[in-house]
Amino acid sequence: MSDAVATSESAPRVGTLPRARSRRSFDRPRFLLVVTGATTLFLFLPILVVVAYSFNSVKSLATFQGLSLHWYRTLASDPAALDSVRVSFGIALVTTVVATTIGVALAIGLTRARPALAKGTEATMLLNLVSPEIATAVALLLLFTGVGLPLGSTTITLGHITFSIAYVTVIVRARLLGIGSELEEGAMDLGATELQGLRLVVLPLLWPAILGAAMLVFLLSFDDFVTSFFTSGVGTPPLPLLIYGMIRFGITPEINAIGTLMMTVTILLGVAGVFLIQFRSTGRRAR
Repeated sequence: MSDAVATSESAPRVGTLPRARSRRSFDRPRFLLVVTGATTLFLFLPILVVVAYSFNSVKSLATFQGLSLHWYRTLASDPAALDSVRVSFGIALVTTVVATTIGVALAIGLTRARPALAKGTEATMLLNLVSPEIATAVALLLLFTGVGLPLGSTTITLGHITFSIAYVTVIVRARLLGIGSELEEGAMDLGATELQGLRLVVLPLLWPAILGAAMLVFLLSFDDFVTSFFTSGVGTPPLPLLIYGMIRFGITPEINAIGTLMMTVTILLGVAGVFLIQFRSTGRRAR
């Protein structure tokens, strides 16, 4: 009897081992490593080529004959490129400040507005996200020319603010819905006003989302081409339009140098944003 019980108890264990092994091997198939490697190579190989040929010592995109900073020195001494960089940074900075301020206010308003009004506003905002950018750019061009506003840096900035507000609102509102209203209501129960609860409770909890949204808006504005192309006029063009104009006369390693610097700025801003968000979260947990 004891032998039969021992056999019945040990039989399921023996039968489950092959299934466990097959499940583990199925969860981590080897071909996924190949697919991941091929996808990574497909995504980053063009970027690596651009970076590599930006250090090419000769004006060639077919042969690499040695490392040199010649094209970076050429870029640093090009007044048109430097002016375009300053214009792009100025437009992106103004767009970030204005769009982040309006987007945060809109996100807070949507969480506290009446459901019917909130749904209508949210639908209008999301329509801007799903609409083709070229359609929005053409509409902005018709609007600016219709009201007689001269095309230039001002119209480019207004166009960037128009499509950036929705990104800030979506990100910040998602964070607001995750926070809930219990902490703010608790602060008001302790004697805080609505404005004090917003300033002392809600906004400190929203800072990671606000910072992430602001950095996203800056990068979108700095790299934008379609809206900038349709809303630009005479004067110094933003950097994407300058690159487009240079490509029309042939691709040179100087363009690769500009692209490398733009990617470097993007990566540094992304790393800085992640570091600041983690640093703030660590400090808050420590407190």
